[in-house]
Amino acid sequence: MNKALLAVLALVAALHTGVAQEPIEEIVVTAQKREQNILEVPFSITAISEADIENRDITNIGEIDRLVPNLQVSDAPGNSTAAQIAIRGGVTINPALTWETTAGLYLDGVYIGKTQGSVFDVVEVERIEVLRGPQGTLYGRNTLAGGINIVSKAPSGELGGYAKAGVGNYGAQTLAASVSLPAFGNVRVNLAARSEMRDGWVDVDDTAFSASSVDALGEIDRTAFRVAFDVDLSDSLTLAYRYDFSEADQAAVHSQLHRLDDDFMLPILGFISTEREDNASVDGASFEMSEVSGHSLTMNLDLSETLSLKSITAFRDLTWSDGLDLDGTPLDVAHTQRHSDYESFSQEIQLLGGRDDTVNFVAGAYLFSDDGFTDNPQRFFGAFGPFGSYFESRYGFETRAVALFAQFDYAVNDALTLTAGLRYTDEQKEIERELGNEGQPRTITAGTRADTSFDDLTPTISLSYDLSDAVSAYLRYAEGFKSGGFNGEAQTLEETLMPYGSESVRSIEAGVKGLWFDNRLRASAAVFRNEHSDMQLSVFTAEGAAGSSVRNAGEAVIQGIEVEAMLHVSDEIRVRASYGYLDPKYDKYLDCGGAVNVANNRAFPHAPESSLSLGLEAALLSGSWGQLDVIIDYSYISDYYLYPYPIVPDSNPACAASALAPATEVGDYSLTDLRLLLSDVRFGESTSFSASLWAQNLGDEKYRANMIDFGPSFARLTPAYYGLPRTYGVDLVVRW
Repeated sequence: MNKALLAVLALVAALHTGVAQEPIEEIVVTAQKREQNILEVPFSITAISEADIENRDITNIGEIDRLVPNLQVSDAPGNSTAAQIAIRGGVTINPALTWETTAGLYLDGVYIGKTQGSVFDVVEVERIEVLRGPQGTLYGRNTLAGGINIVSKAPSGELGGYAKAGVGNYGAQTLAASVSLPAFGNVRVNLAARSEMRDGWVDVDDTAFSASSVDALGEIDRTAFRVAFDVDLSDSLTLAYRYDFSEADQAAVHSQLHRLDDDFMLPILGFISTEREDNASVDGASFEMSEVSGHSLTMNLDLSETLSLKSITAFRDLTWSDGLDLDGTPLDVAHTQRHSDYESFSQEIQLLGGRDDTVNFVAGAYLFSDDGFTDNPQRFFGAFGPFGSYFESRYGFETRAVALFAQFDYAVNDALTLTAGLRYTDEQKEIERELGNEGQPRTITAGTRADTSFDDLTPTISLSYDLSDAVSAYLRYAEGFKSGGFNGEAQTLEETLMPYGSESVRSIEAGVKGLWFDNRLRASAAVFRNEHSDMQLSVFTAEGAAGSSVRNAGEAVIQGIEVEAMLHVSDEIRVRASYGYLDPKYDKYLDCGGAVNVANNRAFPHAPESSLSLGLEAALLSGSWGQLDVIIDYSYISDYYLYPYPIVPDSNPACAASALAPATEVGDYSLTDLRLLLSDVRFGESTSFSASLWAQNLGDEKYRANMIDFGPSFARLTPAYYGLPRTYGVDLVVRW
């Protein structure tokens, strides 16, 4: 535990004066498509409450992994609006639009299925639920690792709102506002907006080689807003409309040159650094633009006192572009751009019912379609004359999916509950591909197309037993399904036309959760074993147009433990703790031309052995003037690999030239966040003021968050991407 955290803990002990806080609250979630106490859900789940979200100023999924065991949310290399989400070691590391995610992301029940644009600001969030383990029955395809549900606030129908302003280092400025209008008739409306700007933390300078294309790297320039209204058309029929919009237009993050193993590129060897740099010189376009928007309409119809019908209709749109100077130097060595357009439509119908707390069920149908296109121009070794390559790489795709599902809970007796469900999914996929070196005949000609289909059955069954009125244990078996598809970054016609297979997982999980010590401790613990078949892995080959190959690795097992606890130490102090442990291994991994089992010599990506999170919330002072609280969050993550490369060189000549996993291993690191919160300063009966002084990465930990090893054909060119340095600021909020 670092010195910064110890110093803050000492301060809390010195100032603590015995001010009262509210007891541990009941947490209601909708992880099983209906409202339940989180302690009744028979699988491992974390809920981040509205208070946690507001107190920590959480605005997107990139800010929650420090609070959740066995969850990693990493920025994709070179980007801050594309996330690699890993749950229990299940991850999709390639951000290309043709790839499906391993963990599902949902906003108000609407599926958001791509890595690009997945980090977008959401305003007016009520709760974030992180579901661990396969959710194939109720959520379907691409949730074999788990899911993240973002639930926004419903309009209150009462006049009220807030205005917020914040400033911080690196020129940070934040503005936010929310207004709820008085109900007029049966209509309730809420309008909310947020903007954030921050200068880049890596200064960019001109050099003798070239003038830099930007002034700084790693900046933030984001805007988001939301429109929400609910309408009661009758006593039994309600409509809820949501529109969300999020835009980012900013410089890219810094691709810092970490390694190069070839004297051929001697001019850039002087730019290599294995420590975090605050200055850089780049020559290529360095930008990131993301525009995400979505419409959703949810209808709730009460058919009777025990039966209701729910419909969720949604359309989402994404426009996303980036330009990266991948070598991070002022020389023309490696530059890529991606210009993507993507849209999706979904329709879900749910029938929900129950009887005398004996039976609860949900059944429904789901329709999903999407299409997208990416133009991916690339330029390599332009500074080296005849060795330069200028690739034109393009790919488009379409998906059509339908599903039927049902799940029920049956109370066998007062203590034992049986849950069982089944989902059938059928989907069609199509790819379009073009690839060639500028000015030369196409390797893959424009108009090259292929299509295929997939289907799967994903069951769930669990038993939950009440050990007491406040404690229960459960045993769960569940399956998940991640559809196959086509490699949009294929380098040959043969690989373009050859689909890779679906990945499936069979999971068994046992756990206990409940309240202890007069409801002062809420805790849960789970052990699990996930057996993956045909595990999909993206292997970056750096051949031709920086290509990737897709491997169905064969068989893998990921075992682990998760523990979470919230202890109400006293009326003034709460302590939060969570721990996640992962033990992954491949049982079969065919590589080296598909003929050799290399299971004992391949790394698991984004699967750290340990992840620890600790939190302290304490009331320091209180009076008629308001209340002063302190919030401290500490997180630790052990070292982990980024790519499924060999751990040591393969003896087989067919694999001998591969990049090695240790070259892009992330070392263990810990982070500490601190917030002092002055709240409930009253001005009249209906107006209050609050202020917070905050710091993130308090100890200024210098850690590499991501890397890319371009491999032997690119002289092992390796850019590194560092996590944010220490940031701090003050926020002021007025509520009415």
